[in-house]
Amino acid sequence: MTLPAFAELLGSRLPSATEMAAANQLRQVLASQASGGATLRVLDGDKTPTEITLSPGLSKLLMELLRHVGSGDAVTLVPVSQMLTTQQAADILNVSRPFLISLLERRDIPFEMVGRHRRIKAEDLFAYKRARDGKRDAALSALAEMDAEYL
Repeated sequence: MTLPAFAELLGSRLPSATEMAAANQLRQVLASQASGGATLRVLDGDKTPTEITLSPGLSKLLMELLRHVGSGDAVTLVPVSQMLTTQQAADILNVSRPFLISLLERRDIPFEMVGRHRRIKAEDLFAYKRARDGKRDAALSALAEMDAEYL
């Protein structure tokens, strides 16, 4: 028996066209709130309307999630306290596992040994990723400035 797409968890598959449309619609509603936060009215299981007020930070996070779902990307949330395997960390950085291990051995990213296996705190991995992306942005800006000098 084949299950419909909506029967599977969203994180393990790409969103359907209906889910993408709903995500884009909700993102537009959140974006229309001038204060950066939003108040949503939803119906609970008893069809009773309930108001939910989102802080600006939560609203921004939800909009980012909805942007990815709305563009058809599969999304996985990773708590910052979670310990990641080397393969999971490599996938997040979009690098090969052997390259990630070389970063660990150079102590660019802190890790712990669990038995014979390396484990990386998501918080440490995301800190490395932010620093790496900052360096890339600075290098790209420098290249753009050099290119502008030649025009």
